[in-house]
Amino acid sequence: MEKRLNLRAGEWVEVRSKEEILATLDANAQLDGLPLMPQMLKFCGQRFQVYKRAHKTCDTVFPVRGRRMTDAVHLETRCDGEAYGGCQAGCLLFWKEAWLKRVDGSQASVVKAPASSNGASLCRESDVWAGTKVKGTDEADPTYVCQATRLPYYTSDLPWWDARQYIEDYTSGNVTAWRLIKGLTFAAYYSLSNAGIGVGPAMRWLYDHTYFLWRGYPWPRRMGKIPQGQPTPPCNLNLQPGELIRIKTHQEILATLDTMARNRGLYYDAEAVPYSGGSYRVLARVHNIIDEKTGKLLKMKNPSIILDDVYCQSRYSFCRMFCPRSIYTYWREIWLERAPDAEAARSKVS
Repeated sequence: MEKRLNLRAGEWVEVRSKEEILATLDANAQLDGLPLMPQMLKFCGQRFQVYKRAHKTCDTVFPVRGRRMTDAVHLETRCDGEAYGGCQAGCLLFWKEAWLKRVDGSQASVVKAPASSNGASLCRESDVWAGTKVKGTDEADPTYVCQATRLPYYTSDLPWWDARQYIEDYTSGNVTAWRLIKGLTFAAYYSLSNAGIGVGPAMRWLYDHTYFLWRGYPWPRRMGKIPQGQPTPPCNLNLQPGELIRIKTHQEILATLDTMARNRGLYYDAEAVPYSGGSYRVLARVHNIIDEKTGKLLKMKNPSIILDDVYCQSRYSFCRMFCPRSIYTYWREIWLERAPDAEAARSKVS
């Protein structure tokens, strides 16, 4: 009988061999609907610490909602885009527990191959590569299939009020008790401030004058003042990977946004607020990403910047709070500036 590893954040695992993993896949190179992506095979035999248990995730195809997932984790491995037209989103990969084993060998899961008429594996490595595109797609403009585009189909509904998810957030090691308390308290506070009882402005004022007491950040859900439809200011620093930058303050960034919190179409999300004022390294200039709704590769009119170790932590995303997916945050260059001290230590968000 197949066993669940029930892995927790911080545990060490080894990625199974290519042959073992292929034996778990169907003819579409999927397990329980989750595609195995070709670049994942290069990690076979390597050891990693579990980054987070992927017991839930966020749906970016039919947003906005949380989704439940089973028998999966995230390791410190991200998509390199090689099989997907050079997509630069750098998504954190999902790993089924059947593709992993504990380093100490205890409670090792049994690899169970899908049934076939002759007992042979249904999937070959060539099928994994073929599974990256919709069959019959135009090679000049392919429709890609990846873990992000298929996410709604290998997950199930997860209502935000299902308290069991928050218990598992803590027991899995995904979040600390303090982070859990702060997140749920903010959600309740925000809901009350928007309840239409006339106390919203006062509650936001109080929040801005007391957030330092719990080592928090300014009220994160604010809009800019530039009227929607009017041009928002551009900036071209030509930042390159490896450069040290400083993220401007929350107030400086707000001055560049319209009343929908956008600068030239890019939304400044509340999840970016905790990084304001910190110093980080440029990871990449992003020109190409896959549209997760259509599977098409998009070319950005204005390249965005992603920074090393700067990603969504789902602190303020109510219907998907504490999502472990850790999607990179996109930045306009006008929200950044080159660090005055090239040797400055990079700030960390606690």
